[in-house]
Amino acid sequence: MMDLDDMDRAILKALEADGGLSAAAVGAQVGLSQPAAWRRIRQLEDGGVILGRRIVLDRAKLGFDVVVYLGVKLAAKGRVSLEDFERAVSAIPEVQVVQHVLGIYDYRLKVVARDLSDFERILRRRIMTLPGVGDVESNVLLSEG
Repeated sequence: MMDLDDMDRAILKALEADGGLSAAAVGAQVGLSQPAAWRRIRQLEDGGVILGRRIVLDRAKLGFDVVVYLGVKLAAKGRVSLEDFERAVSAIPEVQVVQHVLGIYDYRLKVVARDLSDFERILRRRIMTLPGVGDVESNVLLSEG
């Protein structure tokens, strides 16, 4: 575990808000020169604190207006291996997140769809046909805050 000071935390907060910021922009936000900010960012990356940066897409502008969270319970009889299920479900492009969880369900999935009929098609033709799928619970996202 890496010891973080207040400056490291400020850098992380700036990058968490916008992972695309340059070292100069981060430095300007936290009161460091570009080279000093770059060195600190590099140390955080080398120390494994920063694992990567992501681009956040506007799914509505891409035509995906529906987000559904699924709880998936694998069938008890003839259980498919968890790795096989994860590999198969991850190959479905509309499945954005696959989380192996503890509780009533074995997996929690985040699925995007163009509309509810598109989601129904994804559920019936892709997800429910995966080997080992037992119970599925759908929760349609109404709003995000």
